[in-house]
Amino acid sequence: MPRELLFEIGTEEIPALYVRHAITEVKRIAVERFAHARLDHGSISAWGTPRRLGLCIDDVAEKQQDRVTQIPGPPLKVSYDDQGNPTKAATAFAKKQGVDVESLEVISREKGDYLCVRRVEEGEGAKSLLPELLHGIVMNIPFQKSMRWGEGEVRFARPIHWILALFGSEVVDFEIGGIRSGDCTFGHRFVTQDPLRVDDYASYLERLRDTSVIVDPDERRRIILDGVERAANSVGGRGKADDALLDEVTFLTECPIVLLGRFDEEYLALPPEVLVAAMREHQRYFSLEEPESPGRLMAYFIVVSNSPSADPEVVVRGNERVLRARLADARFFFDGDRSVPLAERVEELKGVVFQQRLGTSYDKVVRFRQIAEWLADRFAAESKTQISRTAFLCKADLVTEMVGEFPSLQGVIGRIYARLDGEPEEVAEAIFSHYLPLGGGGDLADDHVGAIVGIADKIDTLVGYFAIGEIPTGTADPYALRRRALGIIRTILHKSYRVSMRELIEKAMDVLEGGIEVDRKEVGAKVKEFIRLRLQNLLLSDGYAYDTIDAVLTVQDDDIVDAVERVGVLAKVRELPGFRDTAIACKRVGNIIGEHPGGAITPDLLEGGAEMSLHQAYINIKDEFEEVAGDRLYAEAFDVLSRLRPHINLYFDEVMVMVDDESVRRNRIALLREVFGLFSRIADFSKMVIE
Repeated sequence: MPRELLFEIGTEEIPALYVRHAITEVKRIAVERFAHARLDHGSISAWGTPRRLGLCIDDVAEKQQDRVTQIPGPPLKVSYDDQGNPTKAATAFAKKQGVDVESLEVISREKGDYLCVRRVEEGEGAKSLLPELLHGIVMNIPFQKSMRWGEGEVRFARPIHWILALFGSEVVDFEIGGIRSGDCTFGHRFVTQDPLRVDDYASYLERLRDTSVIVDPDERRRIILDGVERAANSVGGRGKADDALLDEVTFLTECPIVLLGRFDEEYLALPPEVLVAAMREHQRYFSLEEPESPGRLMAYFIVVSNSPSADPEVVVRGNERVLRARLADARFFFDGDRSVPLAERVEELKGVVFQQRLGTSYDKVVRFRQIAEWLADRFAAESKTQISRTAFLCKADLVTEMVGEFPSLQGVIGRIYARLDGEPEEVAEAIFSHYLPLGGGGDLADDHVGAIVGIADKIDTLVGYFAIGEIPTGTADPYALRRRALGIIRTILHKSYRVSMRELIEKAMDVLEGGIEVDRKEVGAKVKEFIRLRLQNLLLSDGYAYDTIDAVLTVQDDDIVDAVERVGVLAKVRELPGFRDTAIACKRVGNIIGEHPGGAITPDLLEGGAEMSLHQAYINIKDEFEEVAGDRLYAEAFDVLSRLRPHINLYFDEVMVMVDDESVRRNRIALLREVFGLFSRIADFSKMVIE
């Protein structure tokens, strides 16, 4: 009879950012390993808090499925004679397999019927399989960083203190890092230190709730949201939206208790961004806004405590003292920073190492400022002065006290200081916006100044790291180069910059060569391919078919805007009734010409009506096609090309291309290559899967 499996790993506090990912991974790993073990089960629930990761698997089978294998033997037609008696082939096969001829079975395969031996391997009991299964699940949970403790060799996010493992009412007996499994868990560490014996999932939840542990992260999240709303309403305010902080405190707590505190109103004179950073960065406090004035803060904060306390006011007063000190420091840093204009801080960047082989942050500013000015000449000449000024100033806040204390204010505090210094608003805003997007799908710079400086900064970083061999491998990307490449692509598309990626990379290598030696051909090719792959993934995530993307990027991956336009048009065109036949005709041409060289067409060598008909049709449409394709009217261009379809089909029906006469053969290939060249102006249709 199927039984419930309850499993929990108890640890020292796991970082909040690890827990959410671990919950997803532990469930995924369990599904994979149970399937591989052929052990049937029902639904799987997974949960996590800072001190525990758990699984409950319903209806786990008592034993794994039997394994059935079929060992093929000789073909049936040679296994029996005309009288139905087994031949030597059948008897020899049966003897080799250690079975009687009468037990042989017949199976049907692609090439006919065959004899086979069917073997059944009886499945093992779940009790004998579960120790290894559970051990494997724990040891394969991926964490950003793992650690060893004591003298053991086990690696995990944090030291393991207990293991709960129950299959029905029986303990699944195994050991990890010297900790043996049992039937006990532990409650909130501030409530009880005693082990809690449990019988099943229901009693597990009950015993933990009685000792101030809520294992379900969704429930903890709801408690926090409701508490923030009640606390904010009590003073006529509104909690400032912050999903990332909400996620973090959800996984920092086992028993979230939402409390309201306040601070001196004099600190409201600081920029709101500074106040929010001071509350959020170190203390994980939610800030409050005035409901009618979004962005205008109130002198209150909300703390989510993980400490059940008989006197919440004591907790509030303690947090108010801590925040008072944080805000005093923030005001000190702010006032100190304001004593030196942002422009005067640029020189200090000479003392900040960007990367040992790529020089200082000042060296980087010099490089990408040149790239930005080069881009400005092409796309925003009227803003070149502001673009150059932004590139000069945009990293200066790295050496401020405020960014040193609150790294998340990079760019944000630079914008504030630039405004206070009287810099043009376009420059101040771009000091922040050049960092955009901050995430894969984040906001983008709307202005030319921020967009161009951002592209220049990111391409300099990409080319620089590739030049010194620091290239992402697998999932490892310590310098966030994938995110930077995607940021370049998204910004180019957002602003419709028709820039050659080859030329942009060349420019970045030009300015880099003054500092290090660059293998231009190798680095350029690798960076371009890296960006191409990011574009391909972006288009896939937008829902375009792989072969549509491949067909376009094979012929156009240099102008990103143009490439995306082609993919969009091709995706629509391929749904039209005549597309299939036209694409097949083009593929036939491509298959014939292969790698054969082209050349000039000699009209006098054209033979027969079909060959001359295709040549004339090509001449008739060529100029019209060049005009619409040149204007990037790709749907119209494909419509023009579709007129060649009947001529191509007739050509292949009546003309032999690979004839013995070399001059005729070359001429025919030359004609087909010219035709194929027109199609290739849009995409490489040979890459498309045409059913």
